[in-house]
Amino acid sequence: MPFIPHTENDISEMLHAIGVSNIDDLFDEIPKDLRTKDGLANISAGINEMEIGRLMSVRAEQDGHPLCFIGAGAYDHHIPAAVWEIATRGEFYSSYTPYQAEASQGTLQLLYEYQTMMASLTGMDVSNASLYDGASALAEAVLMAVRANRASNTKRVLMPRTVHPIYRKVVHAIVKNQGIELIELPYYPEHGYTAPESLTKYDNDDITALVIPQPNFFGVLEEVDALTDWAHQHNALVIGVVNPISLAVLASPGEWGTPDNTGSKPGAAIVCGEGQPLGAPLSSGGPYFGFLCCKQEHVRQMPGRIVGRTVDLDGKAGFTLTLQAREQHIRRSKATSNICTNQGLVVTAATIHMSLLGPEGIERVAAQCHSNTLNLIDKLASIPGVIKRFDRPLFHEAVLQLPCPADETLIKLAEHGLAGGYNLHNDYPELGHAILICATETRTTADIETYVTHLRAILAS
Repeated sequence: MPFIPHTENDISEMLHAIGVSNIDDLFDEIPKDLRTKDGLANISAGINEMEIGRLMSVRAEQDGHPLCFIGAGAYDHHIPAAVWEIATRGEFYSSYTPYQAEASQGTLQLLYEYQTMMASLTGMDVSNASLYDGASALAEAVLMAVRANRASNTKRVLMPRTVHPIYRKVVHAIVKNQGIELIELPYYPEHGYTAPESLTKYDNDDITALVIPQPNFFGVLEEVDALTDWAHQHNALVIGVVNPISLAVLASPGEWGTPDNTGSKPGAAIVCGEGQPLGAPLSSGGPYFGFLCCKQEHVRQMPGRIVGRTVDLDGKAGFTLTLQAREQHIRRSKATSNICTNQGLVVTAATIHMSLLGPEGIERVAAQCHSNTLNLIDKLASIPGVIKRFDRPLFHEAVLQLPCPADETLIKLAEHGLAGGYNLHNDYPELGHAILICATETRTTADIETYVTHLRAILAS
């Protein structure tokens, strides 16, 4: 029989209690032009498998198949066919860690292996089992730093403008009502990286944490050693925001800073980022997953789940949830975190992806991305009026200055089947007609030549 939890009388009483006349009033803040015109009238009660398959194919084809030169936090990498063939097997695809987690030994083992690889990649001691996405992972990292840095009483966090603009907006939305102050740090307009001397004005202030992106949103490499040293000298925790692929060729956040007399480096305290480059397709915007790693001393402040390896009474290896603060389920606003799950399926794909590529494979991907990006920059910068904006070492992507409005140029490129880059005007108007471009290992010499040919023709017209 149908399950109808609320009668019309129940609904009427609830609406009256909150002071609205009908359910539609609950959605009045959504602009009318964003609402569907026919409501649910154009959706049939049910269609068969063949029809739903065709419908989904038609919807997917609406995105087209453009040559993608956009990065900006989501990257068009090659994903070995085996990754999702394994990830979508029934054992993984339909499993979910139950409250008696040890009943799912296979799932726990996979998460344990994922955590081990992420801790190794970032140079940290501990990794959790993932978060929703890179932006919310940074927000959780900020909250975690505020809890962990008991030497600070101000809840003031330095946030460079070179951090992904969407990440900054998400962090602001999540922490703004928790008494946390995000202080924006400027960047060199001619070089595209955070000015280390901009920190000197805070030498005598109580700063809780410093966020360091590497590479930053522009693809430029930050002065991570100088920034990390300043943070440690002023009792501020370092939060690293990284691209996982870049860690195959760049120093891990655990190695940031100047070594002391024993040769050890201060490093970041917390590391986070977006895991999409590790086996997740672009998929029209998700789902993705955020990773979060930290030093052992801060593990009790880490949100989410941690899987550990142990032995049973017979001496056989087994896996268990070694840390999952129950308060995150029941204490609401007083909880360490409200993150109560993890992106298990995408993390499954990431674990398989990293296992198949191995350290050498990931390094080769990173090197090819870098080589393709440099080739793309050189070819595009040879077009009259196109200028490489920043003169610093970079990884994966770069900023180009155009001689005409970026939005118009990108629209014309799209007409030729090219996703030509990310328009920076709204987020960084001071850069003028600038776009952020990227070339992963999937872009061929012919792809790059196609882009160059069309951009040259558009700018000449």
